[in-house]
Amino acid sequence: MGTINFKYYKTTVGELKIASFNNKLCLCDWRYRKMRKSIDNRIAQGLSANWEEVEKDEVIDFTISELSLYFNQKLQKFSVPLLFVGTKFQKEVWSTLLKIEYGKTQSYAELAKSLGNIKAIRAVATANGANAISILVPCHRIIGSNGELVGYAGGLTAKKRLLQLENAISKNEQLGLF
Repeated sequence: MGTINFKYYKTTVGELKIASFNNKLCLCDWRYRKMRKSIDNRIAQGLSANWEEVEKDEVIDFTISELSLYFNQKLQKFSVPLLFVGTKFQKEVWSTLLKIEYGKTQSYAELAKSLGNIKAIRAVATANGANAISILVPCHRIIGSNGELVGYAGGLTAKKRLLQLENAISKNEQLGLF
């Protein structure tokens, strides 16, 4: 059995649970999300590892430093090494999310199309919702086809604040007039 190191990190948008395994980031997710237990179980089982809260961890500390730069609008692309734990399809979706640039958004349909299967919108949405590396794997950049902010593990307020930080939504949307 291996060990997944983790610690909690409070941001201006919400509290995150950040974890590493074998010098890679395997979790950066909202501490109080509804699927917290099932995602933690999926990662522990997938890595055959147990969770251990730590004070210090090189990957976690590096992730926190990059997140701090991101929240201060001084970083647009993360360089933390990532470890995806999920199905082949989920990993494809998460890898495709990494291609969505800072300050841009895509719909679930556009994401499905970029994966080569426009009919997989629901499966893409489910995989997006199972993303365990929030912010770094920018599932917050996925919006509804009508331009509305829909579904986000950290809550729609957090999603809106992340998109505002990236200047990815219009002034009317920033004012809450959409």
